[in-house]
Amino acid sequence: MGFGITIRVRGDYACFTRPEMKAERVSYDVITPSAARGILEAIYWKPAIVWRIDRIHVLNEIRFDSVRRNEVSSKASTQNARKAMRGGEVGLGIDATEKREQRATYLLRDVDYCIEAHFEMTGAPGPGDTPEKHYNVALRRLRKGQCFHQPYFGCREFPLRFELWEGPIPPSAYSGQELDLGFMLYDIDFARDMTPVFYRPVMRDGTIDCNEGLRTGAVP
Repeated sequence: MGFGITIRVRGDYACFTRPEMKAERVSYDVITPSAARGILEAIYWKPAIVWRIDRIHVLNEIRFDSVRRNEVSSKASTQNARKAMRGGEVGLGIDATEKREQRATYLLRDVDYCIEAHFEMTGAPGPGDTPEKHYNVALRRLRKGQCFHQPYFGCREFPLRFELWEGPIPPSAYSGQELDLGFMLYDIDFARDMTPVFYRPVMRDGTIDCNEGLRTGAVP
């Protein structure tokens, strides 16, 4: 176990897309551990550390909303990007007026989470890299509200507000309840050719123990 921290993240909207939904975006009921890890990496990340999510506290009631958003039907061409890097004259942009599509999104609204996490040292520390150093840097950045890029809830259109949480966890809207959230995406295993790993979390008193859910229900 490495050095642990707790952060509170809040936002007006969130969308943690279920991979089984193809055309339309449908969000999971709560934030996934991989999305929580992405938030921490947006705030502070170095090759010498890796973030592990321990617990997720769901503070607000889970509420959904449906909106329609403009998206594009294609992605920028990797082949054209390689040609441009070699000096070729190719178009890299996408004409949004020609590729625009309207798609429905079933998203979360008024989300509020406390995320308990810790980091572990990787096999690539540099000179002077110590757990104490990275812990203090992470605390300083959180207290100042600094980040490498704006963290968001699933999609870049849904930015979030974050802060270091050093007091007791606020009461949850689900205190005294137990809720099986079904199978959810846990993370992507990059060591196994980007294999998705799923788990079955159970929310007790508004708290999800990510390690427990992974032990009991991990499915590659």
